[in-house]
Amino acid sequence: MSEDLRKEIQRLRQEVMRHEELYRKKHDPEISDYEFDKLVDRLHDLERRYPQYAGPDLGIGDDKAEGFQQQDHREPMLSLDNTYDEADFRAFGERLKKALSGKALELIVEPKVDGVAVSLTYEKGKFIRAVTRGNGVRGDDVTHNVSLIQSIPRAIKGAPDFLEIRGEIYMELSEFERLNREREAEGEALYANPRNLAAGTVKLLDLEEAKRRNLSIICYGLGACEPANFKSLREFKDQLKTWNFPVWDDLPLQEGIDNAWMAIGQLDNLRRQLPYPTDGAVVKVNRLADQERAGYTSKFPHWAVAFKFPPDQAETVLKAISMQVGRTGVVTPVAELEPVLLAGSTVARATLHNADEIKRKDIREGDTVRIQKAGEIIPQILQVVLEKRPAQAKPFNFEKRLEELGLEAIRVEDEAAYKLKAPSREMKIRRLVHFASKQCLDIDGLGDAVAEQLVSLGLVDAPVDALQLKAPEWRMLEGFKEKSVDNMMTSLASAKNRELWRAIHALGIPNVGMQTAKDLARHFKSLDALKAATLDDLLITHVGKKGGISTESVISGVGIEVSKSITSFFSDPNHRDWVKAMRKAGLNLIDNTPATTVAGVAGKTFVLTGTLPTLGRDEARDLIEKAGGKVSGSVSKNTDYVVAGEEAGSKLTKAQELGVKLLDEAGL
Repeated sequence: MSEDLRKEIQRLRQEVMRHEELYRKKHDPEISDYEFDKLVDRLHDLERRYPQYAGPDLGIGDDKAEGFQQQDHREPMLSLDNTYDEADFRAFGERLKKALSGKALELIVEPKVDGVAVSLTYEKGKFIRAVTRGNGVRGDDVTHNVSLIQSIPRAIKGAPDFLEIRGEIYMELSEFERLNREREAEGEALYANPRNLAAGTVKLLDLEEAKRRNLSIICYGLGACEPANFKSLREFKDQLKTWNFPVWDDLPLQEGIDNAWMAIGQLDNLRRQLPYPTDGAVVKVNRLADQERAGYTSKFPHWAVAFKFPPDQAETVLKAISMQVGRTGVVTPVAELEPVLLAGSTVARATLHNADEIKRKDIREGDTVRIQKAGEIIPQILQVVLEKRPAQAKPFNFEKRLEELGLEAIRVEDEAAYKLKAPSREMKIRRLVHFASKQCLDIDGLGDAVAEQLVSLGLVDAPVDALQLKAPEWRMLEGFKEKSVDNMMTSLASAKNRELWRAIHALGIPNVGMQTAKDLARHFKSLDALKAATLDDLLITHVGKKGGISTESVISGVGIEVSKSITSFFSDPNHRDWVKAMRKAGLNLIDNTPATTVAGVAGKTFVLTGTLPTLGRDEARDLIEKAGGKVSGSVSKNTDYVVAGEEAGSKLTKAQELGVKLLDEAGL
């Protein structure tokens, strides 16, 4: 018995640590917050009852990631304890009253935005850095990525000498839907939810891609403040509004736990009208002196709690598991459901993520499943309702289904994904649609329906084949009369003279979006030069005094993952053949932008920061690049000049520390 208990406690600890890793570092949780909290509660209950088998405190987890320096929080940045029902919430209120010796409770109630916690540091009113929660004591410095959020003031007037502002970085629902529409159009697996995507974007090494994803922030709390100028959170939030920080304070202060409970109900009704994902309400003591009296644990403050709303759930039947093939060949399983109403919309499909997810949850065709939208835009299967499982339901064999569909796929090393060995019909269609899209070669008239015909008739195998088709072959397509054929031939002729970056983007190199394609075209000047690039051409490796190795991008926004994608793509003989075919078809494969080098600028690296008097950021970038210079997104010892405008932030500070030359707009 004792050995069984020890093993169960050990198993629970390993499960808790595994799910912490998935949530905080990989941003790909397998279970809901509620399921995770119940797992932790079960572990704590057993460890309290059998302390001889208890392990060390698990702490609050850590989001530390490679490629980011760590910074200490002046004031600990703790998580909030969660509660899921009214009884637990009222127990929180009783504990507060006791801690405050019966003093009347003055409470703030606000939405719990489902995003990534961050601390913004200001010194003498200047924005210095942004740091993730980390383990509560220190976190990752994500200043470069967070600086892309336009609503964060770079300077504030009348601020304390030192100030930490706590906030939540999130992705608006409309932005999330936009990005998923783009991925769907390219046949890529969809992002699971805004929270995971926001968390991944904050740690993204590709700054151009991070900028394109358009993150937002809402500020809610106070960390260290020297000198201590504020007496209450409400006073602090009013000051944040004066400084033009985004805050939420639509509800008045609540007197007592009863009023706070009613305010939670109001938020529950309101949350679907908000532009960002929310998964609960945060209730906290308003007066800072009362917060100090209530105190803290090593993980949570006693003066605040997060009430988690129950997720929107429904039961339905999983009719079948289909396979979706993206243009890069990754096979994603999709649950085909009996249509059911969930959170105001009819749901007929749900993501299954990968083969491991199906196996872990033992999902079978014919099962009744419980689906949910807990901060999810795309519904997910929470669990199987086992008591309703049909007797004939068989375990799902992922690899056998691939064979039945004629899809030869292999599992990607160190990943859960399966990828096709050779392009399938669907994959060829997705590649061709991407190749011809407005963001690539912009071939008017070559959309989904035409691409499907071209592939089905065997006229197109690789996307570039479309450029070599003659009029008689286009006439073979349904709906293509003389006028349509003439228009298509005109479109193809125009496509051959597009800019180099469009040809690069059209190739469909994983992780290379439109902006990155432009940066690559500016740097390499020809597709042949890009094709021949090695990792040493794309990354600079530094070896520190203690033997530590770090890398720096040669091209702004082209980090480790993007560089590996590029070199891996062109190591494939088929892809090198595409380049030959593009040249044979007469496609422009060089950058024809006239080069005008200016002495003192050519070959130099510039960093832009702040707001310039007359030039926009893109205008300044173009001015530098046309003169032969390069623009980087971060300041390093390799930076030659920093061009600083109004409200220049941490980049200016770092430039001064490194002794980098500073320019204003006139100097540029």
